[in-house]
Amino acid sequence: MAFETSPTQPAPVRQIASAISSWIDRLGSVWVEGQIAQVTRRPGVQTVFMTLRDSVADISVTVTCARSLLDSLDPPLVEGASVVIHAKASFYPNRGTLSLQAREIRMVGLGELLARLERRRQLLAAEGLFAPELKRSLPFLPACVGLVTAPKSAAERDVIDNATRRWPAVRFEVAYAAMQGPRSASEVIEAVERLDRHPDVDVIVIARGGGSLEDLLPFSDEGLIRAVHAVKKPVVSAIGHEPDQPLLDLVADVRASTPTDAARRLVPDVVEEVQGVVWARGRIRTLLGQWLDREQGGLDALRSRPALADPRTLLDARVDELTTLRERARRSLSHRLDRAADDIDHHRARARGLSPLATLERGYAVLQDADGHVVTSIEGIDAGRAVSVRVSDGRVHATTDRVESLDHSPEGDTHG
Repeated sequence: MAFETSPTQPAPVRQIASAISSWIDRLGSVWVEGQIAQVTRRPGVQTVFMTLRDSVADISVTVTCARSLLDSLDPPLVEGASVVIHAKASFYPNRGTLSLQAREIRMVGLGELLARLERRRQLLAAEGLFAPELKRSLPFLPACVGLVTAPKSAAERDVIDNATRRWPAVRFEVAYAAMQGPRSASEVIEAVERLDRHPDVDVIVIARGGGSLEDLLPFSDEGLIRAVHAVKKPVVSAIGHEPDQPLLDLVADVRASTPTDAARRLVPDVVEEVQGVVWARGRIRTLLGQWLDREQGGLDALRSRPALADPRTLLDARVDELTTLRERARRSLSHRLDRAADDIDHHRARARGLSPLATLERGYAVLQDADGHVVTSIEGIDAGRAVSVRVSDGRVHATTDRVESLDHSPEGDTHG
């Protein structure tokens, strides 16, 4: 220190903090290698806070950088990336904290590899190879499953054993390929294309156990990604464990976290399906019984009504009604006929009263000459002339003896 202190003359905190800050400022800029453990972006703040951890020891230091510097990185900086940072140490007296102010950030080692994979992911995603609308559904019960894996591998055993245990009738068509190394990508491509041409295969599974990022690099190969995108059958990716995510997981139709998880996704569990069928049958039986009971109740209610309990009551009522109507019709018709008969008798009497025959019946007669003409006057009738007399019940033929004229005065108006 540039000043002396003692128990009787201690230095205040601000002086010590200022001295430490001045001393750290003289350190200058340094290159630091480490792994990004945490990245914190605060809204409205132009400074980004990161935690840089030593790759061997359990030691970490806070790093700050401008938001523009972090946004300019291509690919973006992610947690877990290995980096080399050109920074200057700074001490904040108010909080008593030490941090590194980053001026340049470079990806190195695994971080550079991750950056390369991220660039590849972005390019393939821009082409639409990872589009969700391209994902195909797995068949509910595939008859034959195509499996791409290493010979005698734990992944092969996990997939086949678990799938067979769930559905014993499932068959497998296995295409072996190297699952790591320089020949892995080409052999996997060949196996996938062969299974895609196989007429019996319904779905293709690419399975491998866990491994380091370098071991899983073949499953981020651009050629393999495009080959899987081009196949016509659904593809299941079962590469590594849950934290692992090669680019194959993004292009595959279904991503399984492990080979065992892939087996569970491939085929249904026969025990669960049988239980489901039993439950469905019981449910259908219950619903059908409830429906029959409801309909039987409705039928019983209808049958209990008087009209349906004895349908003859409706007929009896209609018979009585019909009998009444028939009697009314008969009476009405009889009355009409009686009135019509009376009218006929009346008209007959009137017609008879106006008939000449009725007049003849009262004692009158009609005189006709030999030609049949009615004689209404003595003119033209001479003595000795043949005439006929029409009476009510016949005709009398006679000869006139004489003709005399009658006086038409009231005193002489007598007809005998």
